[in-house]
Amino acid sequence: MPAAGVGKRMQADKPKQYLPLLGKTVLEQTLSALLTTDFFSAIAVSVSEQDPYWATLAVTQSPIILRAKGGKERADSVLSALNALSGQANEDDWVLVHDAARPCVSIDEIQRLISALKEEPYGGILALPSHDTLKKVNGDTIEKSVDRQTIWKALTPQMFRYGVLKYALEQTAGNLKVTDEASAVELTAGIVKIVEGASENIKITRPEDLALAAFYLERQRDKSGTGV
Repeated sequence: MPAAGVGKRMQADKPKQYLPLLGKTVLEQTLSALLTTDFFSAIAVSVSEQDPYWATLAVTQSPIILRAKGGKERADSVLSALNALSGQANEDDWVLVHDAARPCVSIDEIQRLISALKEEPYGGILALPSHDTLKKVNGDTIEKSVDRQTIWKALTPQMFRYGVLKYALEQTAGNLKVTDEASAVELTAGIVKIVEGASENIKITRPEDLALAAFYLERQRDKSGTGV
């Protein structure tokens, strides 16, 4: 899990993963969502070496959570997390990469991703089909409309074989086209599958996203009856 970003668009006094959300930090909510499943034998979180907040989180005491060194770019942080798992993961083992700022991911989504991809040789991602009319623009001028039937919005988790993803990130190091794990695998000739995710699985990017995430989390709790 990459968690070394500073989240400049949040206009906050700390990185967005440490902003408060329903009595916890965003990162705690995200990790708690993953820890409520029995899918993971280890969770590696890439954190900046200068991060003053990580050690204050109670959730970090979980025996399956490992701290990895955060990198300059997302790909660097993910590769660092994979290296932290090298003593536990085999080449064909599955790894899931999830954004620290996506606390509303559900157990059902993760289960659906795992079930859909478990026999695949490479892996795939959660994504959402586009329902909006899309435009290709140049400055403030529309060049053309884009066929939305072929456009999907990438979400996380993104799930790949450990060896496939590690190789892809190593081979594409420094490539500006690599903006997520799937793009690295795409560039190294891997076949990446799509599994439809949930619209509630939002990424907290702007200040207004915190209120929306709180709404979704509370609704999930009401459905599950946990109240926690």
